[in-house]
Amino acid sequence: MRREGHAPVVFERTDGVGGTWVYEADADASASPEPLVTQRRSNLDASLRTNLPRECMGFLDFPFVAGPDGDTRRFPGHAEVLRYLQSFARRFDLDGLVRLETEVVRVSRETSGTSWRVRYSRKASGSEKRETDEEVFDAVVICNGHYSQPHFADVAGVDAWPGKQLHSTSYRVPEPFHGQVVVVIGCGPSGTDISRDIAGVAKEVHLASRWSLSATSEKLPGHANMWFHSEIDRAQEDGSVVFHDGSRVKADVIMHCTGWSLFHCSSCRATGWPAFCRGDSSSHLRMRWCET
Repeated sequence: MRREGHAPVVFERTDGVGGTWVYEADADASASPEPLVTQRRSNLDASLRTNLPRECMGFLDFPFVAGPDGDTRRFPGHAEVLRYLQSFARRFDLDGLVRLETEVVRVSRETSGTSWRVRYSRKASGSEKRETDEEVFDAVVICNGHYSQPHFADVAGVDAWPGKQLHSTSYRVPEPFHGQVVVVIGCGPSGTDISRDIAGVAKEVHLASRWSLSATSEKLPGHANMWFHSEIDRAQEDGSVVFHDGSRVKADVIMHCTGWSLFHCSSCRATGWPAFCRGDSSSHLRMRWCET
């Protein structure tokens, strides 16, 4: 935008650039299956690496190459991606465009219909209190993603099940699961990565997928303590987790690697502003356009 003569302003709620690539070790491993939208920016676990080669991830005018002390692997770890993004911001002097620790709380269309009023809050100078201000812009681009509201699988009987539940967004390192029996729901990238990570310390890891055949219950090759199952049928008060094929395990933890609910953007409170809102069915997440 700046190259085309615009003067963009970037509002960033957190205290630095990098977005989801900023690793936060102190994740809230809450057992609550219905957490609120969190203020945490990151969903990274400590061992996460890219699933794309670095050549595909760089900007055309700033290749993604390893620095002198960087991660030289073609599929680098998350710290290397953060280093690259921060280097990009410094190289093109983008830091000056970003207002850190500033949260947009409302976006509304002006009566003229040609501009937008943005209300935001930030820390007052020399104080922990926050102050609110407004500015008018010609256009607004919302780039905050939608990976903030964890989606939990609907498991029959889980309210009476005595174990612990958490979502992959809270997972950081495998050590807390030492000697435990862990059921992982979902066999996408997060589910498979976390299963392998936990298997090094856990007693057993059971990976459940709704896409597998209902009769599936098999040990995964190359792993002495990992099993692949069909979808969970129910959880029971005695600590058992029962799969569709009838097999069961006594589990300590259910890890939901089940993605995200697309939530309503709190900033989009303007008539005519298009936004996604959530609609649930028995097994799928529906999305529809709504007027806010």
